[in-house]
Amino acid sequence: MEGNELVQKIASVLWERKALDIVALDVRELTVLCDYMIIASGRNANQVKALYDDVDDAMAKEGLQLRRSEGSAEGRWVVLDYSTILVHIFHQDERAFYNLERLWDDGTNKILLLFDQTEPG
Repeated sequence: MEGNELVQKIASVLWERKALDIVALDVRELTVLCDYMIIASGRNANQVKALYDDVDDAMAKEGLQLRRSEGSAEGRWVVLDYSTILVHIFHQDERAFYNLERLWDDGTNKILLLFDQTEPG
């Protein structure tokens, strides 16, 4: 699994675990840090930590090695570094404050995700 396929897989794991406001961006033309960024929110610190665990478990099953992670103890802003993909999972308050989309969304690089992002009933 590579590139867009991995992005879709990670986003699907987040969606299935009830993450909010999932956004995937192709940042290859904007930075050398990574090729893709996925940004999502959890409702509280416990959900943020659970989303982190779920993504890491799913990627380990795919053979994708986690290079580094930050913030999992606090559950306010967790970053998972999979080399070409950075996954940011925020508590809703931090997401609103840092507004990463503002920095990395150039208006043309949002990736269409394969699931319906309307609020689950």
